[in-house]
Amino acid sequence: MDTRFLGIADLVDTPSVAVVVDVMRAFTVAAWAFAQGAEKIVLAESLDEALVLKTRHPEWVALKDGPPAPGFDAVNSPGLLRSIDLGGRTVVQKTTAGTVGALAVKEAQLVLCASFVVAEATAQLLRARGSDSVTFVVTGEDGQADEDLACAQYIARRVTEPETDAAEFLRRGALSRAAAELAEGVRQGVHPDDVELCLELDRFPFSMVATLEGSLMVLRRRTVPAVGSHIRQPS
Repeated sequence: MDTRFLGIADLVDTPSVAVVVDVMRAFTVAAWAFAQGAEKIVLAESLDEALVLKTRHPEWVALKDGPPAPGFDAVNSPGLLRSIDLGGRTVVQKTTAGTVGALAVKEAQLVLCASFVVAEATAQLLRARGSDSVTFVVTGEDGQADEDLACAQYIARRVTEPETDAAEFLRRGALSRAAAELAEGVRQGVHPDDVELCLELDRFPFSMVATLEGSLMVLRRRTVPAVGSHIRQPS
């Protein structure tokens, strides 16, 4: 499998298959939203669009990066989101990097959104599809975020080498700038457990596929078979 690891600004063409990685915290949060019962996640282009969608659909749950803000129901924190019942709800998500990266490749034939918590499920989907070429979009820090690059490299390795160990990749995530900023309270809208939750390998038995539905980019979960997988299964 031919792989490329690119920042958002480095995307000069539309890839056939794109895996958009945001470990801390957009696509860890998205996975938790599905685990809490969300039916789908709409990836908003801007904060204004998120608020417009929320106004049109008051029953939707709008979340953003940073501190709480008027019109938004939640913030981009897995530690805070895990206590919210989202059964059957639609979530509108707007973040600094993750949602931007997904929207940058919205014309791709297949768009997966990923983090460590859905790493193996993502690798299994890519393995099953047998894609010749996959572009990993490293969203954080203009493509330099080591937690995102580590996760992308780990998923890529798992596709072709299923016995690849995660320890070194997770260590890089734990030592990343993003992890330090979350732990030190540099970023707002943070729960003390966020770093730990973002580095919890294969917490969920599903991948996350984003597709255009009308004018909206919509993220949905896709469950993978349990057979032959080390993914944690719900008890």
